[in-house]
Amino acid sequence: MTSSIPHLSRSNLLLLSTTTHLKENRSSFLKIVSVAGGGGARRGFRGGIVAMAAQVQKSEEEWRAVLSPEQFRILRQKGTEYPGTGVYDKFYEEGVYTCAGCETPLYKSTAKFNSGCGWPAFFEGLPGAINRNADPDGMRVEITCAACGGHLGHVFKGEGFRTPTDERHCVNSISLKFTPAN
Repeated sequence: MTSSIPHLSRSNLLLLSTTTHLKENRSSFLKIVSVAGGGGARRGFRGGIVAMAAQVQKSEEEWRAVLSPEQFRILRQKGTEYPGTGVYDKFYEEGVYTCAGCETPLYKSTAKFNSGCGWPAFFEGLPGAINRNADPDGMRVEITCAACGGHLGHVFKGEGFRTPTDERHCVNSISLKFTPAN
């Protein structure tokens, strides 16, 4: 697979590997597309990959069977974990963060930064992997997994962080799984 696509970075290869795993081991379909020239840290989508995921639909009973009670509360009932308690808050290994509900790749580790907010913070998700919806009160913008609709957290703009997008995706650790690059 890699010999025909020599320009892929280690992170992109990890995403392709994750895609192959999902195709072989899950009923959901995920496709990672390398954007022309991909792999460059500042090209295109700051990494050159686009995540496109088919919808994952399960009943409430099916979700309860595959998620822990706390994952269900946060992913399916739009809860929030306490600040500073999540495993990925101060975690900075190289790899990919996937949805804990459906394993769709959501964030590259290169987009993670220390915001000091008590939750993992990312300046951008993989294009096509995350949906944005205004909260009913209009005060915040919720982010959800584009494939399964699982609640991830909220996105904030214009806070002055020195990131390429001036956005902070404030994500519940329990909504994520991490796959190391090695």
